Amino acid sequence: MDTAKITDSDSPDDIGTKLAGASVLVVDDEPGMRNFLTKILGPRVKRVEQAASPREATQKLDEAHFDLVIVDNVMPEVTGLNWVIEQRRKGFFADTILITAYADLETAITALRAGVSDFVLKPFRANQILSAVERTLDRKYLRRDNVLLRRELHGGAERGPLLGKSEALREVRGMLSKLAPLPTPLLFTGESGTGKELAARQLHDLSDRAEAPFVAVNCAAISPEHMAAELFGTITETGRLKPGLLLLADGGTLFLDEVAQMPGPMQAALLRVLEDQRIRPVGAEREIPLNLRFLFATNADLPAAVSAGHFRADLYHRINVVEITMPPLRERSEDIVELAALFMRQFSTALGMPALELDEETLLKLRRYDWPGNVRELKNMIERSVILGAFPEEFAGQGRVTGSRALETLDLVTQRHILHVLDLCEGNRAEAARRLGVSRKTIDRKMAAWSE
Repeated sequence: MDTAKITDSDSPDDIGTKLAGASVLVVDDEPGMRNFLTKILGPRVKRVEQAASPREATQKLDEAHFDLVIVDNVMPEVTGLNWVIEQRRKGFFADTILITAYADLETAITALRAGVSDFVLKPFRANQILSAVERTLDRKYLRRDNVLLRRELHGGAERGPLLGKSEALREVRGMLSKLAPLPTPLLFTGESGTGKELAARQLHDLSDRAEAPFVAVNCAAISPEHMAAELFGTITETGRLKPGLLLLADGGTLFLDEVAQMPGPMQAALLRVLEDQRIRPVGAEREIPLNLRFLFATNADLPAAVSAGHFRADLYHRINVVEITMPPLRERSEDIVELAALFMRQFSTALGMPALELDEETLLKLRRYDWPGNVRELKNMIERSVILGAFPEEFAGQGRVTGSRALETLDLVTQRHILHVLDLCEGNRAEAARRLGVSRKTIDRKMAAWSE
């Protein structure tokens, strides 16, 4: 029997950061080889399991997900290569390393066609198998990251911090911190442009999945006839698996935006995925286990959609375990100054154009405006203003005013002072009223008037 060789000097100290989170299945009929590979990989990967035969390996693939399979080519029941070919037809998608004592040209060509990622020739040293494992996983994650990066660049993904010191936003941040460690599905609701995706990304970054992918999907942007293949993946004409977005997000977080726009058949399929954490790619025989945190978002009235029969009641209750409502910008106008300053810096730098002055009168007018498009509308207005070199007339500062407009100036001074005190009190109107020596109702009345 060919055996592997190992010496103390063969074990490298750094085998790549990707290795630590990987799950590996070792398939070999020789107990000595299985134990050797387990001993080498066990301390370095997240999980390693053994299978003494192709039949046992098939059962393990049905039960759990593996990032990598190391399989011996010569086994009594069936060769490792033929087993890989058979599993590919059923929907086996993990990267594979083939252990063989004979690497003839015909075997190499067949292995490449079957999607084998690498060969390790017997006899081998520990550092050789570790190098092959690291090389294979690096390629695997590089392919995934490239697909996700191209997708984000094409889709214009929302990124950046969830800015604001208002009480409403502090409550949202508190909920995100509390829920981040849990696997519970969350539903983000609120008007369009309130930052639901930014909040979902922040929750992901706070969780133990932060190093894994965050994949955002706009359900309204995918045609119904392509949605199953886009989400679940598909088996190509050559028998290869083209992974869907759920597989690309495996181990991380999947954010389904505009979930109310999902067609009925996909709602049923999604419900099953939520309950079983398994998917079946289009054309595959095998279901694939998943490890995903699901987040959802909508600006629609889901209870009304359920009542109208447009959204499944069982799916609604499954995704609405905890609901986080994102506040509209008009209800946290004290955050506008910080947001406007950030967007001005961003677009001035990105466009290579001079920043516009956010004088006091412009900021007060920004805070008075109702912003029906919320943060997204504010961001677009700032970008357009930088490009054109001036704010729209309704937001432009008028400088010092005299004569018939003195009353408006007094109103601006009063508003500026009250809003400044509110900022100092971090949006607490009761505390601001106490410092100003007026009633809370006076503050509420003024804020309501300025929002009109």
